[in-house]
Amino acid sequence: MPRSIWSGAISFGLVTVPIHVQSATEDHSIRFHQYHLEDMGRVRTRKVCELEDREVSNAEIGKGYELTKTQVIPISDQELRELPLPTAKAIEIEAFVPLDSIDPIQIGAGYYLAPDGQVAAKPYKLLVQALGRSSKVAVAKYAWSGRERLGLLRVRNDVIVLHEMRWPDEIRDPAELLPPPTEVSEEEIEGALALMETMSREDLEGPEFEDAYTDAMAKIIEAKREDRELPEAPETEKPGKVLDLMAALTESVSKAKASRGEDADVQEMPKKTAKKTSAKAAKKQPAKKSTAKKAAGRRSHSA
Repeated sequence: MPRSIWSGAISFGLVTVPIHVQSATEDHSIRFHQYHLEDMGRVRTRKVCELEDREVSNAEIGKGYELTKTQVIPISDQELRELPLPTAKAIEIEAFVPLDSIDPIQIGAGYYLAPDGQVAAKPYKLLVQALGRSSKVAVAKYAWSGRERLGLLRVRNDVIVLHEMRWPDEIRDPAELLPPPTEVSEEEIEGALALMETMSREDLEGPEFEDAYTDAMAKIIEAKREDRELPEAPETEKPGKVLDLMAALTESVSKAKASRGEDADVQEMPKKTAKKTSAKAAKKQPAKKSTAKKAAGRRSHSA
């Protein structure tokens, strides 16, 4: 069982739910250490006091706030735990809102909130069922690691999940990233929707959603351990410059269908723009004929 990260309570009006916080995710990445290439000796980071010019142990290290270059205010872990804030001891629910009212960019890492003992069982289940029936999520405040945070509470498989949330003023304005002004035709939008439809699915199960990078790294390590030739990297197609969006969309739909074992034949995308162009050209033709007659008349008159 994962270790408890934090203990406290969920405060829901006058209802208190004692809980333990546990990480909801696991990191399966392959980790590397730093080594001296000449003799493969381990390279480590040492913590050295700048004033005494000696390495210090973790027991000698604490936190401090630099007020000036010559004055540092020490802050102990005990003082951080006893901050004069209600959120230092509890996850204080402030409001209930629809999930789609929250920008996903605000939502961060998730943690499981486990009920702390039998006394917490009933109020915990009450909050789970109330959240489920309301189809809303709770927005709360809590204080961890020296700062107050905003959090989102939701239910997953009858367990309450706490997601870290960024404060609204921590989200950068993306306006500076907007592309130059351009127009997209209705036919191109329909083509993109057709491609999205061929790529739609009900779940995220399958080899395309597995960690291929970690698997490839494990194969390299195994090959080097056994002194075998390293596996060759597959050739990847270099993305070309898109000149015709409709042609690219049509080909993409065909490839997406073929990858799913469906009929790869794709009906030609509607070309309303082409029809409009030909209609305009047809209207202009009589004008050209009239101009030709006038020119012929002028030549006859001058003769």
